[in-house]
Amino acid sequence: MTTKFTARAVLGAAVLGMALGASAEPARAQFTRQHEQFYMPAEHNWVFRRNYPGADRLFNAFDYGHAILYEKLYTRPGAPVSELEEREYDFITRRLLLSPPRMPLEEAAIEIEYVKLAPEAKLMFEWAHLLHRQMYDVLGDDRLSQEQKDAEIASLLRYYKSRPDVAFSSVPKNMELMEGQYYATAFRDNYPKFNGLIWGYHWLQVGLYEPLVVGRTPEERQTGVTATVARFRQMLQDAPRNMPRLMPMTAAVAPRFAARYPEAAIIFDNLHGMHDVISDILASPRVPREKKREEILLAAERYRDNTSFVMTQAEWLAMSHAMGVQNMGGPVVGLLPGFPEPTVERGAVMAHGGMQHGAAGGSGTDHAAMGHAPPSAAAPQGTDHSAHAATPPSAAMPAADHSAHATQAPSASAKGGSGSPSPALIAELHARLMADPVIRERVATDPVLQRLIAEMQAAHGMDDGAMRAGVAASDSAQAIDFAVRLLSNPEVEARIHSDPRLHQLWSDPEVQRRLAELRRAQPAAPAADAHRH
Repeated sequence: MTTKFTARAVLGAAVLGMALGASAEPARAQFTRQHEQFYMPAEHNWVFRRNYPGADRLFNAFDYGHAILYEKLYTRPGAPVSELEEREYDFITRRLLLSPPRMPLEEAAIEIEYVKLAPEAKLMFEWAHLLHRQMYDVLGDDRLSQEQKDAEIASLLRYYKSRPDVAFSSVPKNMELMEGQYYATAFRDNYPKFNGLIWGYHWLQVGLYEPLVVGRTPEERQTGVTATVARFRQMLQDAPRNMPRLMPMTAAVAPRFAARYPEAAIIFDNLHGMHDVISDILASPRVPREKKREEILLAAERYRDNTSFVMTQAEWLAMSHAMGVQNMGGPVVGLLPGFPEPTVERGAVMAHGGMQHGAAGGSGTDHAAMGHAPPSAAAPQGTDHSAHAATPPSAAMPAADHSAHATQAPSASAKGGSGSPSPALIAELHARLMADPVIRERVATDPVLQRLIAEMQAAHGMDDGAMRAGVAASDSAQAIDFAVRLLSNPEVEARIHSDPRLHQLWSDPEVQRRLAELRRAQPAAPAADAHRH
């Protein structure tokens, strides 16, 4: 093993040396001195490889999948989609995963150009993957008691966090960091099968912890791991139908593990979020080639810090469960006779306060950070909206449940016969909006919103009191236009999602269809760029 480690270190030093010799770049993109580090010495190291060789070897194939993905996206930006969606996908699923490598791969030998672009990000991934593997070792070691496992995992987390230059934050990051940037969802939109494969990897990586924690005997743990691997292989059939539709969240897929080791679960969610971000940066034509390193380093910095795009642990748990495990590939333990029925469309996102559908690429709008970080110097001019998020997550919505997006269909009485929202639904939507003092204050300071109200009042002979009382506005387009304008303000949006009934009304498919029509019809209006659904 010493020989392997030395070879890795020499290769890593050579790669970093090439990056150091690159031409001068902006400050954020300048070279960062980092070094590789190996396993924390322990008797449990490589136990998982001995006890669960079938599952362990899959991780070696996963390393290839991530590496070839980044290399292809970076070196062949104009290549046909089929190069990844068919040729590479078929090789991985029909050959590599059927006979995975016996030993970990040196990813730098596969992602040769990418690793010269962002060696810092590569080291972040490798450091987190080492944590993954050592935690499998601890939980898969039948010689250790539960108390000893807890103590060893605490030691592993201390060891991992001793490298703040490459360690992911153990503070939860909100979905704006992954799905709210101007380049967001570029990869999943164009490569649904390969994206599903990556999310399937992530489902298995966090899912394997659950049978190791839940199993009471070595036999139960072996059975659970075998079943989890078998379910992952089933996901690959008839792709992407059975693949995750949302990024698997550890607290949903492996709830017992996440409850016992929340810091580790959060680190792994942040790790997997950054995997998606880098795929989007490399896949997006909106990020110029000369800006890709800069954007990757900015994302890496945000995923390491404890201050930008953060949410509370309670909000992280609420979001993880509201997204629905049925949309993430399904549960890991228990009877699994068939795949669960997803409740969201493929391509759904969680950014901007709730689950949104068909967001990617449809409107051409930019939604850079609405988290807590300062505006990014890396984003092209006119695309960075980080100023939207000057405040932390609103106390008004400590655990807002967005599951209504996916599960609650409107009643038949809520729809008009023409396929548009009924006057009654629009009236209730408007009345509830205007009942909120924050929203009323927003209306009072926005002349466009005041004009829209005046037009509705004039059209229907209603005074302001009648509007607030919920008298029907038969021209629903005006009422929804009013709602779209309100959604340009993130504080107002937070109020919408904190009211279950208002959230349900706003989530009505017909309301959302009209919102999408207005965005397409008014691309220049600030309101049209405010919220994707």
